[in-house]
Amino acid sequence: MRVIAGKAKRILLRTVEGLETRPTTDRIKETLFNMVNNRLADCDFLDLFSGSGAIGIEALSRGANSAVFVENNKNAMECIRHNLNVTKLADKGQLLLMDAVSAIRALEVQGKVFDIIFMDPPYNHLYEQQVLNALKNSGIVYCDTLIVVEASKETDFDYLKESPFQITKEKVYKTNKHIFIEPAQLGKGIL
Repeated sequence: MRVIAGKAKRILLRTVEGLETRPTTDRIKETLFNMVNNRLADCDFLDLFSGSGAIGIEALSRGANSAVFVENNKNAMECIRHNLNVTKLADKGQLLLMDAVSAIRALEVQGKVFDIIFMDPPYNHLYEQQVLNALKNSGIVYCDTLIVVEASKETDFDYLKESPFQITKEKVYKTNKHIFIEPAQLGKGIL
């Protein structure tokens, strides 16, 4: 696995050994970043369920102002720390060793607001639903925040019809998909 573009282009990234994480392939990562590229310059990026940190690091490499990496696995967090150091992007990253919902609360206390929130939770455990519920009334989301969820192809997002979020785009791959979600009431300030 490597950084695809930007300041850290071609630098190889370490991945977490074992089956506890599932790195996003370079091809899917490249497609994702082609779709969000116009939002990356100077954005504040939140990478939930970070694994190796490859997505947040790619965002930093391509011009994001900062990235917060949230991971509750200690081995994965050490991998992220290593990858930030090897790419020389450590000064732009904040690491939180905790679960995603606790991290959202901690980031609210810090007064953080994010332009892009990416999450790649373990598939078919409804973690993305828990996180989206936590984000519904969170101060870390504002009217232009883009939320991207990587999920299994079978994951159902119908529950969003009863939320302040709307699906604006869906990209389906062979084994998974990216769902692009934005606040439904654009232009009304923080939710």
